[in-house]
Amino acid sequence: MRAKADQKVLLEGPVLRSLVKLAVPIVVANLLQSAYQLVDAFWVGRLGGYAVAAVSISTPIVFFTMAIGIGFALAGSILIAQHFGAGNHSLVNHIAAQTLFLVVSISVLLGAIGYLLSPYFLHLLKVSPEVYEGAQGFMRMSFIGLVFNFSFFVFQSIMRGVGNATLPVYIVLGTVVLNFALDPVFIFGWGPFKAQGVMGAALATLSTQSLAAIIGFLVLFRGKYGIHVRKKDFIPDWGHIKKAFALGFPASIEQSMRALGLTVLTFLIAGFGTTTVASYGAGSNVLQMVMIPAMGLSMAISTLTGQNIGAGNIERAARVARLGASLGFGILTVLGILAFFTAPALIAFFVPEDPAVISGGSKFLRIMCLAWGFIGLQLSLTGVLRASGNMITAMVLTLVSQWVLQFPLAYVLSHHTGLGESGIWWAFPIANIMIALITMAVYAKGDWKKKRLISSKEDELTTELTQEITADEGILK
Repeated sequence: MRAKADQKVLLEGPVLRSLVKLAVPIVVANLLQSAYQLVDAFWVGRLGGYAVAAVSISTPIVFFTMAIGIGFALAGSILIAQHFGAGNHSLVNHIAAQTLFLVVSISVLLGAIGYLLSPYFLHLLKVSPEVYEGAQGFMRMSFIGLVFNFSFFVFQSIMRGVGNATLPVYIVLGTVVLNFALDPVFIFGWGPFKAQGVMGAALATLSTQSLAAIIGFLVLFRGKYGIHVRKKDFIPDWGHIKKAFALGFPASIEQSMRALGLTVLTFLIAGFGTTTVASYGAGSNVLQMVMIPAMGLSMAISTLTGQNIGAGNIERAARVARLGASLGFGILTVLGILAFFTAPALIAFFVPEDPAVISGGSKFLRIMCLAWGFIGLQLSLTGVLRASGNMITAMVLTLVSQWVLQFPLAYVLSHHTGLGESGIWWAFPIANIMIALITMAVYAKGDWKKKRLISSKEDELTTELTQEITADEGILK
């Protein structure tokens, strides 16, 4: 009954209210997730520069593998949203379990490979002997925890797909508070717990993420929040696994290539000296905070659009897309204007005592911030494309943005004009505006309206699953 009530609100209620109902908890959860890194940075910073370097070296590699899990979680969310919108609640439960099975299997494989190859990664990065031990411990512990990270990503996606984005917020909030308490215990030692140094930060995160994953599984098995998985749902269904993989693989490539693109851009920036790197780092911190609401809105648009496509409400899905794109453009434009006038203060928050970095970071921020509205527009419309199952299109748009537009522009403008490092900064707004216009053209073409992931064969499977559940309940009675 609860699932049907949530479905009615999201498919028939006011579009703005439905978007806000989904977007706000997603944004809050994403903000809380970012707090994990802030908490670790706070406590690890007390160990000194070598410890901070160990975490900094390890984080991009771990994030690169986590991006793969996020891609498959997105695929599961879209499949669930369309079936939820179509009222196929039995199949929603089945798909949730199959997505978990797929993502957990991938995470175990990636975690094992990452654990074994950690020393090779560090040698490749030419890590100094003083940093090596801490970096290897942190990296290996992070790879062990990959299965729990991936599992919770999927749990969040499942909850989002059925329109319940609030519950994960409470779980993440609790684990962030617990992580803040466990970090000093594992890092510095206390009572029976020996000091683990840098590895202690990863161990604390592993403990809290595993707890979050376990709670997520309990919620899914108890069936009180719009979804109820059973043990038999985890028996491999290769048809659904193949479909989830086909959707998730392009999304994983998209997320990982986005992370890799930023890493490559960092190498280009490093050629202009330490001050330029620090200016980029401070400006990027501001950009990352702005991206959190933009990504939250994109996820909400994707979920709500997917549900309406599944229900056959294409016109309502188009209204969600138009309103979402307008909100994305408007909200981020306002944030960009505010950032333009407060740039020095924003940069000084991260680097309070370095006038050169404050000046350089402010210049970077002011060049790129007035185009933030186009980032919001592009992310919102990409969410619509994903919702219809056009994962390859979304992937191609990201690859074009990163590798065809932004990086080549940054190189040409910084090395073959008189702009210097400012050429890298100008590549951001130019690329963002161009890819937003391209995405608008793809959206306006309207092919996304013609694609639906639900087949008549799956409708038959829904009937079979419903009959099985009814039979099981009859036996239990």
